[in-house]
Amino acid sequence: MKKIVFSILFFFGVIAAFAQTTIDGNWKGTRETPNGTFEVNYTFKVEGSTVTGVWKTQFGEAPIENGKIDGKKFSFSISFNGMTLNSTGELVHDNEIVIKNERGETKLTRVK
Repeated sequence: MKKIVFSILFFFGVIAAFAQTTIDGNWKGTRETPNGTFEVNYTFKVEGSTVTGVWKTQFGEAPIENGKIDGKKFSFSISFNGMTLNSTGELVHDNEIVIKNERGETKLTRVK
């Protein structure tokens, strides 16, 4: 009986731990450019396998479009100044995301 109770508690503990591994929320990082360093902020919202949200910099903001998530990996696009930037991302751990696109790689940390 103890084994059954322990197994059930362990199962729900594992489920709870995985349920908390999400990109939902606010993230920030810095981006190196030929014009200097600037801060980037993302707000991600996950519903099922869809990712939405907002990308913000000192130059303005844009909605996150065409977002999809599969486990710890996700993809999205941002349209600004007549351009579309396609990006991929990965949740490295609960407080770090790496975003990659044609302009390079950016590490983000969770804003609490």
